[in-house]
Amino acid sequence: MTEQSTGSTQPDALANTLSERGSRYGAFKGHAEVSQELKEVVWRALLLREKSLEPDQSEALEMIMHKIGRIINGDANYLDNWVDIAGYAMLVHDRLLRG
Repeated sequence: MTEQSTGSTQPDALANTLSERGSRYGAFKGHAEVSQELKEVVWRALLLREKSLEPDQSEALEMIMHKIGRIINGDANYLDNWVDIAGYAMLVHDRLLRG
């Protein structure tokens, strides 16, 4: 692949990916607004309670809120978002069981 064709292929592929995701998840700006609002509520509540979480718990919650943002802003019937939410919760569950 020449440099010239690479330059035109990568932007086309990126544009296609962004278009596909936009149709599934809605506009990124809307998704970002929902996700950030959810995160603000959670982190403020933890701060007010002087509570901290383990890194995997924080990351799982962030990813779950990200997926919730996608559900609210986009296609609520897209199964992968729901599966991902369950998966992140299960990762913490499994770690807690192991001790």
